[in-house]
Amino acid sequence: MTTPQRSDGVQPGRLGPAALEDNFSDAYPPLDAHEAVVAADRCYFCHDAPCITACPTEIDIPLFIRQIATGTSEAAARTILEQNILGGMCARVCPTETLCEEACVREAAEGKPVEIGKLQRHATDTLMATGAHPFTRAAPTGKTVAVVGAGPAGMACAHRLAMHGHNVVMFEARAKGGGLNEFGIAAYKSTDDFAQRELDWLLQIGGIEMRYNARLGQEITLDSLRAEYDAVFLGMGLAGVNALGVPGEDKSHATDAVEFISELRQASDLATLPVGRRVVVIGGGMTAIDAGVQSKLLGAEEVTIVYRRGQDAMGASAKEQQHAQKKGVRLICNAAPVGVEGNGSLTGVTFAYTETVDGALVMTDDTFTLPADQVFKAIGQTLDGVPEGLSLDGRKIAVSGTGATSLKGVWAGGDCAAGGDDLTVTAVAEGRDAAEDIHRALMG
Repeated sequence: MTTPQRSDGVQPGRLGPAALEDNFSDAYPPLDAHEAVVAADRCYFCHDAPCITACPTEIDIPLFIRQIATGTSEAAARTILEQNILGGMCARVCPTETLCEEACVREAAEGKPVEIGKLQRHATDTLMATGAHPFTRAAPTGKTVAVVGAGPAGMACAHRLAMHGHNVVMFEARAKGGGLNEFGIAAYKSTDDFAQRELDWLLQIGGIEMRYNARLGQEITLDSLRAEYDAVFLGMGLAGVNALGVPGEDKSHATDAVEFISELRQASDLATLPVGRRVVVIGGGMTAIDAGVQSKLLGAEEVTIVYRRGQDAMGASAKEQQHAQKKGVRLICNAAPVGVEGNGSLTGVTFAYTETVDGALVMTDDTFTLPADQVFKAIGQTLDGVPEGLSLDGRKIAVSGTGATSLKGVWAGGDCAAGGDDLTVTAVAEGRDAAEDIHRALMG
């Protein structure tokens, strides 16, 4: 009997349909009604609840959990959505283990917090399943606001402005909305087209017009928006991707992790997505984890995530790191890339071990090479062009505490703005708060 020859290289269909369906099913299934009541019963309903302070959108967590415990999950959803209109997606993707659940009194006392994220998902899913939208618009103000970017910050801003009676026109560079919720989150965290269903549900408020394939700096300009609209909110995220800056990174199959995740999220058939046998992911944030885990779920035999600093400095939470390791992804820390290898086709990546000396990261002369036929770069994103007149804070748009920029009548929030964590929940809070400030400015 002849042993089949091993075929290396990047190719689609490494796993069959059944395996792919199982691998990309909901990684964190929802609580049913009974499980939700049992989970809610663990809450102490603290008077000075630390979980509220730890939530970037300041949801009244004890209140909504009490509402679930008393059988009024739809009321609980309204409590959540009043503060976080994207509470359904945040329940799926928020690092609750480092936010509200880490602050939970049960976590401090027992090492097992109340399952706040799962309870939030139960409440918001229950309400959305009815098809009803719990909010109505105020009387029309006659004002119209341009919102650039239909991601979490832009959607939260647009919804709050519409509630106040303003008309909103949303400009989105892609052919569909959702931003990172649609294009940048692992498929097993947001199943059943949830990002689009949540966007459609949000738009039920009315007063929001969507315009797709409209990119700032190309189809639209900031100057024209300022001239035509009463106010402008910028929530376009970070479209540029940082380069490794090492020889060979332009080889085929050495690509951006965000592009890989986006293609996967939009694929109608996962079996058509090519993946290598040996995959190396460079980076330490959530994008790196999502790219590494999904490579493994697509059928890669060896997946290694390499990060330049120690594991405790990784942007991805400990829970996400552990999830990756459980899926068979290897983590290597304190190593930075120095070259992508291969004469023509990609064969590997060479790294140098790093050390921290007087607070600075230093490359050593000690190197090693990981064999690879596919490499994903996940070392951060950057603004893709800055409209003239906007001041920067580092590499992002400088904003006040309420999102006002250096240009009169222009606000910004989400990943493109300086100051916040690059989290969906933070973007929602910034979009919501900017909308309130815009409303105050428009109404005098």
